[in-house]
Amino acid sequence: MKPTGQEGADFDMLDSLALFPLSTVLFPGGVLPLRIFEARYTDMVRECMRLQRPFGVCLITHGGEVGEAAEHESIGCLAEIQDVDMEQPGVLRIRTLGTRRFQIEHTEAGANRLTRARVSLLSTDPMVAVPDEHADCVGLVRRMVQEIERTVPDASQRMITGPLQYESAGWVANRIAEFLPIPGTSKYRLMTMDDPLDRLAVVHRWLSQQGVL
Repeated sequence: MKPTGQEGADFDMLDSLALFPLSTVLFPGGVLPLRIFEARYTDMVRECMRLQRPFGVCLITHGGEVGEAAEHESIGCLAEIQDVDMEQPGVLRIRTLGTRRFQIEHTEAGANRLTRARVSLLSTDPMVAVPDEHADCVGLVRRMVQEIERTVPDASQRMITGPLQYESAGWVANRIAEFLPIPGTSKYRLMTMDDPLDRLAVVHRWLSQQGVL
């Protein structure tokens, strides 16, 4: 079943955003598939589907993805549900798309241990062209996309989705950053950087140091 999502957010959502702390970082424009089995999160998914709202993904700083409510970073990314399938009774498989970053202002844990937050949305990346000195990053992303398309024929199962914005410094930086074999804390720092050119420069420097470029 494929719901009609919304990239924006209304006042109620900003005031009571359901959070899903994870050990991964979601970037705007990024694809995140999830297997949901805890009651609090299956209820969350159903609520988001019914109200056509996203939930928030935050990087865990202490605790785990299951069990007691985990501590997490204060900046996260909205996850818009793109597709939902019931794997078996009580288990959902969902595919989400990262949209807007947000800053948490206040959190409150409910009786079912689902954390909700009052958040403010952060600015989206301005459309900034990729500088010539980072053009090889564009080539790397193109090769990544080609390999994904070759090995994953079903577009709905790919870990990247359109629109493919090779001309955008922020989009290119995000697509590389989410695949980098670096700790979640390092990805989090990249995700929180407001300037897409700075983010791309950090990514380019790391790739150069590792001999990838």
